[in-house]
Amino acid sequence: MPEKNAPTWSSNYLFLLASIGSTVGLSNIWKFTYLAGENGGGVFVLVYLLSLLVMGIPILGAELMIGRRGGKSMVGTLEVLARRDGLSPRWTWFGWVSMIGVFLILSFYSVIAGWTLDYTVTSFAGLLNDLDAKGAVDFYQRLLDDPARMMIGQGIFVLATAWIVGKGVQEGLERSISWMMPALFGLLVLLFGYAMVTGEFLQALRFLFAPDFSHFTPGTVLAAFGQAFFSLGIGVGVMLTYGAYMPKTTHVLKSAAIISFSDGFVSMLAGLAIFPIVFQYGLSPGEGPGLIFMTLPIAFGEMPGGGVVGALFFLLLFVAALTSSISLLESIVAHLVANTRFSRARISAVSGVLLFVIGLGTVFSFNLWKGWHPLALGPLEGKTFFGLLDYFGSNLLMPVGGILMAVIAGWLLPGSVAHSELLQPLPLHFTVWRFLIRFIAPAAVAMIFLSNLG
Repeated sequence: MPEKNAPTWSSNYLFLLASIGSTVGLSNIWKFTYLAGENGGGVFVLVYLLSLLVMGIPILGAELMIGRRGGKSMVGTLEVLARRDGLSPRWTWFGWVSMIGVFLILSFYSVIAGWTLDYTVTSFAGLLNDLDAKGAVDFYQRLLDDPARMMIGQGIFVLATAWIVGKGVQEGLERSISWMMPALFGLLVLLFGYAMVTGEFLQALRFLFAPDFSHFTPGTVLAAFGQAFFSLGIGVGVMLTYGAYMPKTTHVLKSAAIISFSDGFVSMLAGLAIFPIVFQYGLSPGEGPGLIFMTLPIAFGEMPGGGVVGALFFLLLFVAALTSSISLLESIVAHLVANTRFSRARISAVSGVLLFVIGLGTVFSFNLWKGWHPLALGPLEGKTFFGLLDYFGSNLLMPVGGILMAVIAGWLLPGSVAHSELLQPLPLHFTVWRFLIRFIAPAAVAMIFLSNLG
């Protein structure tokens, strides 16, 4: 059955808002913060901004451009490019693998997002008050040990995601994003203001924006480039699908720059909301992944009004996760709606049920199945069900997808086609982009890919 025409965004503003919402997620607030803490703060931020410029914007622009060229979902767009621009039909396999991979990524992303909802409710209830270090670790471990409790948060998050996507692009995505993104920024600014007034704000500023080059190591470079790449969510066709809905008058690279640096701005604003509190209460910025769920609750429990501040912080995480999850699910539902006779609402509902069921594997990986390691093979040995999904999505699918997007845009599409779709009036801008997308960006992603294989 031929794919139906894709819908379009009502305005360029809503397209940008939705795209920024897609890139802004748990990675911006949770992962950026602990990676910056582990890698020396300012020098990490400096390399991170550079990586947005030489890798993030070129590949994001390429993905948006490819999507607008095809005007359909990931698989449908590659079919169009095969007919119109001479790509091999075998490229559709890349589309199918990406679509399945996005579904698996979303299945475990929903579980982790459910934790943020659990912490929001328990913070409002005052259950995180007066926690010491051992109490915070015990609280987090009790959550992981309780599959039923994790399933509640996971189920609510999946339900919200499927309901929004089921309403369609304009009634669902646009309407929800039009209030969720302002709410997200409002919460972030509120927490930023609180941290600026009550925390060690100047120490946090120096930590994040005064580079200490003694921390400049290959590991720092890899961490910063990896954070930029994964935070933007490029390489798996999500932004390609959003690009398919772009108005033909939108400048692709300008949009890619706005989206990329908005994503970076949110990450740094989150750092300025978190690190003043970390320093105020004598906590270590290099706590690693436990910074959000095991370290910050100690500070929230000690500060005046910490229950409310903590609840607002975890609500911020929940909203950020939701703006990303709807874009992940949309990239899948868009193809199924266009190629089947089923309604968007039914496809979204069935997808939600499947997401929940597959996500149970991640839930059980922390309790009932934590001793089960399905594959005893090389780097996969010792990994739980969740560990395998995370390894496949983060270490294989996304980096390989990013390289392939660069290959399509930089080497396979004719230069005249890329130039016309990008709408770049200045030849120099197009020349710089084409050099970056052909050589620098794929080399950077290959570096991330090889470093993550171990």
